[in-house]
Amino acid sequence: MSKVVYIGMTADIIHHGHINIIEHGRKYGDVTIGLLTDRAVSRFKRLPYLEYGHRKRILENIAGVTKVIPQEDWDYAPNLRLVRPDFMIHGSDWLEGPQSEFRRRAYEAMSGWGGQIIEIPYTPGVSSARLDAQMRALGTTPDIRLRQLRRQVKAAGFVRVMEVHSPLCGLIVETLEAEREGRPVRFDAMWSSSLTDSTVRGKPDIEALDHTARLSGINDLFEVTTKPLLYDADTGGRIEHFSFTVRSLERMGVSGVIIEDKTGLKKNSLLGSTVEQCQDSVEGFAKKIAAGKAAQVTDDFMIIGRIESLILNAGVDDALLRARAYVDAGSDGIMIHGRDKTPAEIFAFCDRFRATDKDTLVVAVPTAYNSVYEHELADRGVNIVIYANHLLRASYPAMARVARAILENGRSLEADTQCMSVDEILKLIPGTI
Repeated sequence: MSKVVYIGMTADIIHHGHINIIEHGRKYGDVTIGLLTDRAVSRFKRLPYLEYGHRKRILENIAGVTKVIPQEDWDYAPNLRLVRPDFMIHGSDWLEGPQSEFRRRAYEAMSGWGGQIIEIPYTPGVSSARLDAQMRALGTTPDIRLRQLRRQVKAAGFVRVMEVHSPLCGLIVETLEAEREGRPVRFDAMWSSSLTDSTVRGKPDIEALDHTARLSGINDLFEVTTKPLLYDADTGGRIEHFSFTVRSLERMGVSGVIIEDKTGLKKNSLLGSTVEQCQDSVEGFAKKIAAGKAAQVTDDFMIIGRIESLILNAGVDDALLRARAYVDAGSDGIMIHGRDKTPAEIFAFCDRFRATDKDTLVVAVPTAYNSVYEHELADRGVNIVIYANHLLRASYPAMARVARAILENGRSLEADTQCMSVDEILKLIPGTI
């Protein structure tokens, strides 16, 4: 009976390093590939360009691969105990760093039945990070970008979205990565905010900036980024106009639109009852959602209804009534908005909504209640958190400080400590030098 060989991999971009390790495994027996699922990959890396099913089909057609099974975690041990292979093959790149713990667990599991782990040198000249950067440089297509956000939510269950108001902001969201509790964290998507789009053009946030101008900016943004985008369409305008907005956004590759259930002259929600704001009727807003859903062409585009009940002091009961009606009308998600300094009302809504609806996406925007942690929102069933205006709010004070320093000192030397160097700005955009 042939020996069983286990190899775990992501296999998003197939290269000769993958072929080398498979060929090495064939020397010892029948190769079973443990293919990391989208959910598993998203815990440590960017969501794969190819969906799990596509990656699986490619591997199944590579000579020497006997079987492909899902690996639901970066930890190999659960699959190893399931398959009980005679050999496990892995590259030498897991000797240090976060993967070293998974290496220890793999050795512990294999020792249970006398299995052997064979470590082979990492294939020279292959860099997944460099290949990923090259893929980003090539860009993406509207179809791929459009599907990406729904894929991310399905894979990870929770995604974080950052406001962008220029292509330069987009590059920050595209490339920035930090570490939290030993794991890399990044922004999964971009948010096109009507507030920041208006403010950066010196206009009030009253829907004075038309969609045509905003879509032109998104086109520039999409030229230098690959991550998905959610679009803030305010009230969505007239029902007849909203249908055209949906088609335009979908055609560009935008992943979804969020519209708020208010009527009349738009006023920013965080102003609350200090200004006159009128909430739409449940029936009227449900009709707008239904019209938008009827207008879209793909199943991937999302329409998310934003509920203003907590903003306008109408209470959680009213918010829940509206949420259920909007979901019945076809809304793919519910954005529950609030302006209290604590998340108590948001939590109350989420608890009661999730008691009867486990599937509809829930979106939160913790601008006012910014002490809440992401994991607290996720624990309440929130799928998407949007940091809705922070890059713009950070940029204006920084620019004002530099301008003031120049005025006060009659030269720019004192402002240098607050600025990037000229060399850094020249190197920031590929192709400048």
